[in-house]
Amino acid sequence: MFRDTVFELLNESLQKRPDLFLIDFEILEGNRIRVIIDGDSGVLVGDCIYVSRAIEHNLDREDQDFSLEVSSVGASSPLTHMRQYKKHIGRKIKVETFEKQKYEAVLTAANDINIVLEWKAREPKQIGKGKVTVEKIVTIPYQDIEKSQIKLVF
Repeated sequence: MFRDTVFELLNESLQKRPDLFLIDFEILEGNRIRVIIDGDSGVLVGDCIYVSRAIEHNLDREDQDFSLEVSSVGASSPLTHMRQYKKHIGRKIKVETFEKQKYEAVLTAANDINIVLEWKAREPKQIGKGKVTVEKIVTIPYQDIEKSQIKLVF
């Protein structure tokens, strides 16, 4: 009952802010509510405050004692939502498929079905000695992605 109420309040707040979306929601021991959100243009502190207030101001602490934590997804967190890929087009990401294929490449496209990665590789020449740089492109359906995350470049 409590979980359903909290989840409904969370969904209502996100419906009023379509630029934000839910990454994770759980209620831990002791009614500790943990919400992780992301946004199409990132997440500001004010966005977390907005979601927090939408939940907290509509719950009665006299009925149920709780703590609430609303945060944004971390820069090194795995990508878990389709919308996260779309906002990171142009960035380098690491992807591992369920078939254990590993890629570290630039995310050049993302739609509702798959992502497209591009990178340059050195391969042996077909004729003669030496290597040549070739452009590589791979399309990966979301259902084939086991894990992925942004490659942070410093």
